[in-house]
Amino acid sequence: MVTQEEIAPNTNLRQAAGRAAAGGGISRALNFFIALSCGLIVANNYYAQPLLPSLTGHLHASSGVVGLCMTGNQLGYAVGLALLVPLGDLLPRRRLIVVMLGAVVLALVLAACAPNVWVLVAALAAVGVAGTAINILIPFTASLAAPGQRGNAVGIVMTGLLLGILLARTVSGTIAQLAGWRMVYVVAACLIGVLAISMARVLPDLPTAPGQSYARLLSSVVAMVRGEPFLRHRMVLGMLGFCIFQLMWTALPFLFAHPPYHFSTAEIGLFGLLGAAGALTATPAGRLASHRRVHLATGAFLACIAIAWGLLAHGNMLAFIIAGLLVLDVGVQGAHVLNQTRILAYPLRVRSRVTTAYMVAYFTGGSIGAVLATQLYPAWGWPGVCAAGAVLTLLAFAAWSAERVHAPDPLGENGIPG
Repeated sequence: MVTQEEIAPNTNLRQAAGRAAAGGGISRALNFFIALSCGLIVANNYYAQPLLPSLTGHLHASSGVVGLCMTGNQLGYAVGLALLVPLGDLLPRRRLIVVMLGAVVLALVLAACAPNVWVLVAALAAVGVAGTAINILIPFTASLAAPGQRGNAVGIVMTGLLLGILLARTVSGTIAQLAGWRMVYVVAACLIGVLAISMARVLPDLPTAPGQSYARLLSSVVAMVRGEPFLRHRMVLGMLGFCIFQLMWTALPFLFAHPPYHFSTAEIGLFGLLGAAGALTATPAGRLASHRRVHLATGAFLACIAIAWGLLAHGNMLAFIIAGLLVLDVGVQGAHVLNQTRILAYPLRVRSRVTTAYMVAYFTGGSIGAVLATQLYPAWGWPGVCAAGAVLTLLAFAAWSAERVHAPDPLGENGIPG
């Protein structure tokens, strides 16, 4: 069990960051800036989704090979979570974030210039690795927030992150329709370059764990997972939730590109707007996590996912698809915010490592979901995808049911480990 003992220019935002670091809590301006930053960074992982059907033609590759763009990106993200995010407990966080964003810019430029699908897969995998700067920013926010603010502050950041995931599809589909798919990554590289400069000027540095080696830091992540049953169960729930999410969103563009829909890339991208309902649940879900309703609320969000698959199974009826997307995003994102908010209540000095454990499981689930989608859809069509989603949802319910008996929440009312 983790114990309590483990615990540039003078712009307005920088001053607010300094006050937060001194214990005054996080200002709304800084909170929203970090939320915007997370949205812009995470969007890079999802620009490819609505482009997949058109990339098969432009890069002369099969749907299975093109689907590796998403799989490689998610696996890259999992690698970055395992190897880079723990450094947030060891190195100055602001400098680490800026360096990682610089690497994202370089990888996006490579993606824009990719001569074939394999170079694109490698570039997007690198985007995933370096894009894990998000998972240094989220515990960073929790550390700046006062205990009473933490649930709300993390909820705001998660709203920005989720909007970035969901709006990325709409933005990339529109840009690709107007100027080609390569322009998507040119624009993304410019945005992240500006963001890296802004981060260097605005963010403060927080205390790190002195005298700890990198190897010991990584091994402590494994020890933490072994010793914290609540963390393990939340890792399983996160992994299954994101597997479901990626399964559906990776398969959906192929459904819409073929009969009876025949939608264009821009039209497919517009469906990302439907996910805004899920993003809007982030702040309320963060508040629920602060009021000891985590287990019951998690069950309610899993029920939303089950209902969604019942709606999505009507693949030839657009109204049912739209309703299913709305409900699925509410369920997946709400459960994820609950998971994030509760694990970020662990003490400051271990938050990057707790985040690493949870998010490695989360994005491993996402990569599995992307692989399942690209394999199931060609062989079994949309019904096969929906059947897989139903099975994964049942597994999530099983993990949730076992949690109260085998892994009671060790965190107190104000997010302090007991």
